[in-house]
Amino acid sequence: MRVHHELARASERPLVLAIGFFDGFHRGHREIARRTLLMRKPGWRAGVLTFANHPASFLRPGSDPPLLTTPEERIDLFAQAGFEECFAVTFDDAIARLSPAEFLDRLIAMNVKGVAVGSTFRFGHRRAGDAEFMSAYLADRGVALAAVDNVTDGGERISSTRIRALVREGRLGEADRLLGSPGYELRGAVELGAGRGHGLGFPTANVRPPAKLLPKDGVYSSVARYDGRDFAALVSIGTNPQFDGRDRTVEAWLRDFHQTVYGRELALREFRFVRNQMRFDGVDQLVEQMHADLEAVAFPSYG
Repeated sequence: MRVHHELARASERPLVLAIGFFDGFHRGHREIARRTLLMRKPGWRAGVLTFANHPASFLRPGSDPPLLTTPEERIDLFAQAGFEECFAVTFDDAIARLSPAEFLDRLIAMNVKGVAVGSTFRFGHRRAGDAEFMSAYLADRGVALAAVDNVTDGGERISSTRIRALVREGRLGEADRLLGSPGYELRGAVELGAGRGHGLGFPTANVRPPAKLLPKDGVYSSVARYDGRDFAALVSIGTNPQFDGRDRTVEAWLRDFHQTVYGRELALREFRFVRNQMRFDGVDQLVEQMHADLEAVAFPSYG
């Protein structure tokens, strides 16, 4: 997939374009992607327009939410969905000041022949444009529009905000259902930690936390992927209260794994909450609890 960092392209091939921030690229976003691909004709290309930064980080600094996916993860998900071009544009004053008509004219100049957005999509200076305006403006210029209705689950709209709340509460099974495959995932390089796990008989991989929303503190069963292979895992997220830690860390113990992986990437998914982090009366009680935690990955169930 070709990645552009400005709202322009040199190709003369017609383009159909999905537009949105798409944090998490959940099932609702995937329906917009599906509708985009359906508009593509032979010889046309499918693209996605998103922003490298959350618009709120520019419009209301400090109010932007912690994200479900890093920019790199979103781009990976777009490629997996079948998009051939991605416009990952910085949301700045030049973008924010575009009127709805000016914004659409920029798309038409890129030879866009079809657009897909959510039905509640707003755009342009002060969010003055909506799907109704977009439909009329584009139709007059021979450009198709698919305004996609909300996708629901349990009678409630699937949204990034809803999924963030589930992740914060440690309800990762529900979050995964709304996200769709591969669900919520943490990927990071393994780095040196305090080394206590080896002494306790549970050597762990200390995963550098990515710049994204982490689940609430606790111990989780998980699936770890390393070098193309999956391993059942226990993951501790939090400050290690037993040892008076201050920084939040992500530590993963992998079943049947005996390699040294410092500096290599580990991917963790299918988190299921086991218990809260807690402080024990002594290290012996901690080790006893850790052995009890192993039951969560003895015969893991990820339903």
